[in-house]
Amino acid sequence: MEYLNGLVNWPWWGYVLYTLAVTHVTIASVTIFLHRHQAHRALDLHPIASHFFRFWLWLTTGMVTREWAAIHRKHHARCETADDPHSPQVLGLKTVMWQGADLYREAAKDQALLDKFGHGTPDDWMERNVYTRRSALGVGILLVLNLILFGPIGLTIWAVQMAWIPFWAAGVVNGVGHFWGYRNFENEDAATNLLPWGILIGGEELHNNHHTFGTSAKLSYKWYEFDIGWMYIRLMEMVGLARVRRVHPVLLQGTPKPQLDLATLQSIVSNRYALASRYARELKAAYRAEIDAIRRQHPDICARTLRRKMKVWLKQEARDTPSTERHVLDRALAVSPTLDTIYRMRQDLSRVWERSSLSREQLLQELQDWCARAEASGIRQLENFARRLRAIG
Repeated sequence: MEYLNGLVNWPWWGYVLYTLAVTHVTIASVTIFLHRHQAHRALDLHPIASHFFRFWLWLTTGMVTREWAAIHRKHHARCETADDPHSPQVLGLKTVMWQGADLYREAAKDQALLDKFGHGTPDDWMERNVYTRRSALGVGILLVLNLILFGPIGLTIWAVQMAWIPFWAAGVVNGVGHFWGYRNFENEDAATNLLPWGILIGGEELHNNHHTFGTSAKLSYKWYEFDIGWMYIRLMEMVGLARVRRVHPVLLQGTPKPQLDLATLQSIVSNRYALASRYARELKAAYRAEIDAIRRQHPDICARTLRRKMKVWLKQEARDTPSTERHVLDRALAVSPTLDTIYRMRQDLSRVWERSSLSREQLLQELQDWCARAEASGIRQLENFARRLRAIG
């Protein structure tokens, strides 16, 4: 059938394009308003933009702002623990993927959760009397509008709209985004990036980046990553509808300093995850050459596994290395003084940003001593890393 009944008669592809367009507005509303603006306060929105997003989400999802923000904040505060409202590491990927919306509804019943994590969300007359009290009215109105405009196919369009956020946000991002994918940073939880680019999820697929820099309005980090939500925010900022408050820190390189200063120390602490990733990347040639030497002398050690794991071990803190992997790591360090130096220096570096009991002057001295030891290590890549460290700030 070329055309379908309804006030609006389009070819079949017109209905597809319309559905993709309206669900994309919904995704943009979730990532810009609910996530980056409400839950994390990474940007401010003009009242016109803010209320448009509130109305659209009421119409297309029925989600309550306070509930969504509170549940998401608790997810960050209790990530990958039994108190996490939707961790696939605890509940299993299948549960979060296909029952993510149910997990949200269950968490929203916890008044203590809402009281603790729901502060600062809208509390005006519209929010109290319409968007919260009559949260199901909007999606009912949308169903009627779809049927009037498109006829029977409107029911299918409405069903897709209703399933869009539960599947992509509650299922894919919260489920797959904590279970499978690549990681730019070895932060404290299991968050991953799903793709280096994305449109259907509005930038939310860059989940590892987000969990590393939770209050950043920009979710992309590497040059090849595309955050369409950030593009929309920048466009809104140009016309006065948004103001960015925070983005992730950036490492600034200058001229190497013979004596490190407090500006360098602050930059290193702020960019610790990026520096850990850089350390693993810049020491790659050194540890791979040493692993090849180990393979010749100790054929019982799997070089392929060791190369793959060492990349992760050098990004993460020692406490985050699973106990099931410790024996492999300890064996490699025991048979290779070079690997032991590379790994130990990485862990010594993390102590600079973890030892909060020391004064800034003491931490600065420890960092100066670390650079001196690295430059005297005899490992060319480690020496180069230390010289670049002196140029930060």
